[in-house]
Amino acid sequence: MNREKTAASSRQEEVEVKIPSADRGRAREKLREAGGRPRAAIHFESNDLFDDERGTLAATGRALRLRRTDTEALLTFKGPARFENGVKIRRENETRVSDAGQTEAILAGLGYVRRFRYEKRREEWELEDCAIALDETPIGSFVEVEGTPPAIRRVVSLLGLDFASAVPYTYAKLYAQRRREDPTLPNDMVFKERNL
Repeated sequence: MNREKTAASSRQEEVEVKIPSADRGRAREKLREAGGRPRAAIHFESNDLFDDERGTLAATGRALRLRRTDTEALLTFKGPARFENGVKIRRENETRVSDAGQTEAILAGLGYVRRFRYEKRREEWELEDCAIALDETPIGSFVEVEGTPPAIRRVVSLLGLDFASAVPYTYAKLYAQRRREDPTLPNDMVFKERNL
């Protein structure tokens, strides 16, 4: 998640849950009621996952992502995920890059090619020392909550979400599952139109 690191992630770890949410408007209303603070207005993100020709990163649970928004580009490495008390934890190293095209060329020079693209419309909030993202994707809406495990559970409860419905999968894996159900979907998880 593009944000300043919380105490939970000061060790360069991403600690989060992802919960399907049919109503982003309701989640936004609950955030306001609970005293949540907006961090970033709704914006478009395009995310490219890179791997070598053998798919070595994906096969070992790692990810190399180049994210583009209208205002910045971020290069992120994520290590394999582990789960503790229903919360996903993985190493995350992230940095802004000044030129996404040149970064992609560097990755290609190192033997990494774009394997998958996923898009989303995201707005970001802060509540109880957690970063909350309200995501709209081509396969549905999700709420991501990142922070310490106790804070995550408090925020999930404040938002009226069911912690037991959290999904352990990345957007890439969720989309792969959806494509198995509907092979007519495009290879990448992209919107037909980019409208906010």
